[in-house]
Amino acid sequence: MSAEISKSVERVDVREKCAGQAKYIGDIFEENMLYAKTLRSQKPRAKILSIKIPPLPDEYFIIDKNDVPGRNRVKMLIYDQPFFAEDVVNYIGEPILLIVGPEREKIFDIMRQIEVEYEDLPPVLSIEDAERAEEKIFGDDNCFVDYHYEKGDPEDVFANAEKIIECEYETGYQEHLYIEPQGIIAKYEDGKITIHGSMQCPYYVKRALMECLALDEENVRIVQTTTGGAFGGKEEYPSLIAGQAAVAAMKTKKPIKLILDRTEDIEATTKRHPSVTKYRAAIDKSGNVIAVDADIKFDGGAYAGLSDVVLQRGMFSAAGVYNIPNVSVRGRAFATNKVPTGAFRGFGAPQVFFAIERLFDKIAYEIGENPVDFKLRYSVQKGDSTSTSGILRQDVKIPQMVKMLDKMSAFRTKIGKSFAIGNGHTKRGYGMSLFFHGCGFTGNGENVIKGKATLKKYSDGKVEILIANTEMGQGALTALRKIVAKALSIPLNDVIYELPDTDRVPDSGPTVASRTTVIVGGLLKKAADELKRRWNEADELEISKVYRHPEYIQWNQEEMFGDAYPTYSFGTNVAEVEVDTISGEISVKKMWAVFDVGTVIDERLMRGQAEGGMVQGAGYATIEVMQDKTGKLMQSTITDYTIPTARDIPQIECAFIDNPYEFGPFGAKCAGELTLVGAAPAIAQAVQNALGIEINKIPIRAEEILDKIGRSEL
Repeated sequence: MSAEISKSVERVDVREKCAGQAKYIGDIFEENMLYAKTLRSQKPRAKILSIKIPPLPDEYFIIDKNDVPGRNRVKMLIYDQPFFAEDVVNYIGEPILLIVGPEREKIFDIMRQIEVEYEDLPPVLSIEDAERAEEKIFGDDNCFVDYHYEKGDPEDVFANAEKIIECEYETGYQEHLYIEPQGIIAKYEDGKITIHGSMQCPYYVKRALMECLALDEENVRIVQTTTGGAFGGKEEYPSLIAGQAAVAAMKTKKPIKLILDRTEDIEATTKRHPSVTKYRAAIDKSGNVIAVDADIKFDGGAYAGLSDVVLQRGMFSAAGVYNIPNVSVRGRAFATNKVPTGAFRGFGAPQVFFAIERLFDKIAYEIGENPVDFKLRYSVQKGDSTSTSGILRQDVKIPQMVKMLDKMSAFRTKIGKSFAIGNGHTKRGYGMSLFFHGCGFTGNGENVIKGKATLKKYSDGKVEILIANTEMGQGALTALRKIVAKALSIPLNDVIYELPDTDRVPDSGPTVASRTTVIVGGLLKKAADELKRRWNEADELEISKVYRHPEYIQWNQEEMFGDAYPTYSFGTNVAEVEVDTISGEISVKKMWAVFDVGTVIDERLMRGQAEGGMVQGAGYATIEVMQDKTGKLMQSTITDYTIPTARDIPQIECAFIDNPYEFGPFGAKCAGELTLVGAAPAIAQAVQNALGIEINKIPIRAEEILDKIGRSEL
């Protein structure tokens, strides 16, 4: 990394966070504030026949659907999820009402006295049940969305293939388990609602509340507070609880604090979509892959949420980094009577990249080719077409990245082999994955939202960044300041960037889709370039820029044809694992990675993203087990839902390759989500190589390993 901007600086928020001075939503109190607690459904699907509420003491209130002044539906892609349950509950944990009052213990006492009478309805509890549609809970087929696209002529190719290889891959839930649970404070004064909260997308919340409360935009203000992690879990969900707290504030005329406890947060908030992906690969007489067919199924839970766009990103990953001339992809997101699933770092891509990488490993083994050479033979190059028939216009440096990775880890000679360790019953294996992440929203999403960024110069020479994008631990407060300071040739301390307040900042779009640096940072760079040229025009000056895709981008949403993203970031991972064949325990010993994120804006921030993403991906692949039984999550505490601790984190070595993107600020591309995507397939291949058993499902559970070892020895 030779770019000047890549040199690390001290994070602007590091001192207040390390000193414990940062104020999170739990640290904020308002005069006469009331607390809120949610009464939630204990049934996966049932009619509400009656709710018996005890006499309420003074200053205690019940808030339910009857108190919503506007639309009792959360503004999302479709309007199916209520703020408060109406006649039917559709998952365990669905909010029915709030109990509000000045003392938490009294609220809990009232909650224990409430009796809800239900009439059970048959629930749909799996993708398989939803697909059979014997019980219909959404539309005629329990399917939120059903998409299909093709490239080439896959039907004819499959009909004439020499060989067809088929396999099915499965992924489970993943819980965000951010440091700070979901939380909101709502305040209603003079006809205006103000929300302070831990969130990613202030304007999502604003638009949801405008409809919920029947207020115009001038009377809804959203302010992000210091946010202790999100990973996608605070993208759409805060709209739900902000609406509930806001309704309570309007009714009581007092500030309302609604913060979920940890178990409640795990049980009731969105998760990563479980998936089942079936692949067929057509092989010709020379052993070449000439077509793939993917059938991708996501479990969307009880409400549609963001399943539509999460599924799309998964579908656009269906061919992986491979240049396959004929592709057919069908994707469906099904309704089930389980906790809704939603945004999670990677946004559908980790599920499908696990499957396509496992498929290419399988094909390589079956035709007797080294999987590294096999994958490199098919990896895309500049000028190739994507699975949606878009064009890769930037250099693709996968061969150079693999070469760097081999120099770091010497993995090439180890792939495909098993190494006995120490006592003999511990086996070691190595695995490799190749992957990408599309930068920004899928399809024409960026053109639809028209993100706007503003720079304001003050008379003292300081410049303020005015955008809706949030800091949630990833380093945006620092990275975006660096971009502006560098472009203006002013000190970093002369750039102001506060947590967003919708009364002050334009809608630059949500902090999702790895778009903050490449898209919004790009707008800020353009604004800064213009401000620099016009610096002496006035003591105070304001410059705004609105995003437009580069002119070459063409996209047909109906046919899912064309450039799904303006550009792509790429990654390569190698994992070294040890597996105890007596206990089935997997230990990820070391991971290596090379990433192409264009120009790195700050090396220390990027390494934090890389290491954090790889660890989160390793947890997804191994120990983060979450199952449901009759619709109830069996792991609902931080005791029984396990994530990697300091003792589980492997040694990590990562490097970055320069590959500047002409439309990114100083050449930057997307970064934050990319780093999670490749860990699971690399670990799965490593476990398979160590044990000689096929791994087609994550998380890789010890009992399943032992079962497969036992069957392989029969």
